[in-house]
Amino acid sequence: MHVDIVDLRQFYHSMLGRVAEHSIAMALSSLWARMPEERLVGLGYAVPFLDRFRADTERTFAFMPAGQGAVNWPVGEPSATALVFEEELPLPDASIDRVLMVHSLEFTENPRETLKEIWRILAPGGRLVIVVPNRRGVWARMEHTPFGSGRPYSRGQLTTLLRETNFTPGASAEALFFPPSKIRAVLRLRSGFERIGRMLWPAFSGVIVVEAQKRLYQGLPVAARASRRVFVPVIAPHGVPTTRQAVRR
Repeated sequence: MHVDIVDLRQFYHSMLGRVAEHSIAMALSSLWARMPEERLVGLGYAVPFLDRFRADTERTFAFMPAGQGAVNWPVGEPSATALVFEEELPLPDASIDRVLMVHSLEFTENPRETLKEIWRILAPGGRLVIVVPNRRGVWARMEHTPFGSGRPYSRGQLTTLLRETNFTPGASAEALFFPPSKIRAVLRLRSGFERIGRMLWPAFSGVIVVEAQKRLYQGLPVAARASRRVFVPVIAPHGVPTTRQAVRR
């Protein structure tokens, strides 16, 4: 079950959420420096990190799962947000260069089908970065953050899943070595925790960040899959009459 969009927004607007965002962004920047004229999709709730990349990209989309909900992004500009089902992304084959999954894989009903769908939309040589809670870390055990929900992964589990879905795992990084505390004094020490954690206990990071590349040389049998979703037309709302309009009637 997905974390609600309201809870995600509130977390990233909190002090703990801001320092967590900074820690994950540093890990992402070690894997992806620039993306000149490439097409990027953020799947899940990747909005806090997309602004760091979209200045270089040709275009950037924020795809948010239906079970989570969506918010408009970017703020003050034409919306690049879409509400989607992870197993049926509204994009043609081989149309995207990079995909960033944050608060996504740990909530999917069928991780393999979701990764196969991402494989479909990625262009040859396309790259995927997944940010997931580390099952060995403290953050996966604390429910007051979004990383304490869903299914956490070990590095071995994530590597196996990627290989089974025709991806080649590559570079990786870790983030969130400081405890998920709301106490300001603890958060002020986060830089020290991050530095020491990377040296002494990298296996116990709060999240694992793994990059993978779309693999093309191995042929896989393709089975026809009927959609399990039922799409219901939504009536366009006309709004509620104001008090003044009601009086005139």
